[in-house]
Amino acid sequence: MIRKATDEDFARIVEVRNAVRENRLAPANASRVSDTARWIYQNGTVWVWEQDGAVQGFVLADVRDGTIFGLFVHPDYEGHGIAQALLPLACEDLRAAGHNVATLTTDQGTRAERFYLRNGWTDTGRRIKEGIVFERPLTR
Repeated sequence: MIRKATDEDFARIVEVRNAVRENRLAPANASRVSDTARWIYQNGTVWVWEQDGAVQGFVLADVRDGTIFGLFVHPDYEGHGIAQALLPLACEDLRAAGHNVATLTTDQGTRAERFYLRNGWTDTGRRIKEGIVFERPLTR
């Protein structure tokens, strides 16, 4: 089931984020990521995929700058179309906030990189540390 996250989901979302095998959160970035995620959680929409009685995937869009801030699926639930189902909801949130293009960054050589390329995202050629900056037009 896809639904908007509630305050009660926050702890499980953190668990899912910390369980991923790729694009792991570096300790040096933990505070910044936590602060941004909390702002999105309090001021935007976080979409979750609930299955087997718990959140197994989530997506956060930062309407301030037009980014997909995070799209993560618990490793036990990867490959079941969860990310494919959640991503359009976050893109619609960005479009509704007035953005014409969505951006995101992910690590090179990962399943996430392949996922975004398969789903119409364009590698902009920009690199941030190990990450690739992707863009996708948001249709009206």
